[in-house]
Amino acid sequence: MKFSGPPGATPLDPDELDGLIPTHISRRGELDEWETQNILKAETWLHGRSKMDVLTLNFVKQLHKRMFDETWKWAGTFRTSEKNIGVDPAQISVRTRDLCDDIKAQLAHKSLHLDEIAATFHHRLVSIHPFANGNGRHARMITDLLLTLHGGQRFTWGSENLNNQNTVREQYISALKAADNREYKLLFAFVRSSKSS
Repeated sequence: MKFSGPPGATPLDPDELDGLIPTHISRRGELDEWETQNILKAETWLHGRSKMDVLTLNFVKQLHKRMFDETWKWAGTFRTSEKNIGVDPAQISVRTRDLCDDIKAQLAHKSLHLDEIAATFHHRLVSIHPFANGNGRHARMITDLLLTLHGGQRFTWGSENLNNQNTVREQYISALKAADNREYKLLFAFVRSSKSS
């Protein structure tokens, strides 16, 4: 069984595919719908929780588990295989912990505008790519949570479904690639953009 995602999606290896929980799924569209329902349950779990320390390894894993626990057996577990993006699997815990500590310090010192801190957090978390799948969706959800917990508004993320191939997804990936080279201007603009922008 193979599920090909849109350009920029992380491919799954055979062992990771064996971790699919629902046995009736055979097409990408079915998988996308199942994951969407799983993610909606995670959003319900988050609703009304106003005191969470999202900048911890435990929460990073816990949120991913909540988002994909009915889809993948390995949900909430850091990946152990190399991917087309991301750090060496042995570095995931250290790099994620360092990221959380950096963002805590930036928030405490208000060294940047909240939107810039959150967008930078999102980019770095996607760059680490801690999980076998779902990294973009997870990073967007935890980033929005970080914003709202610190008095900000959720990002618009181009006001489009970024899981499907479309022009807005291409803009998102381009903005992330520019940020890889420390050019954050596109990403800062994208996170607050709408379809018509």
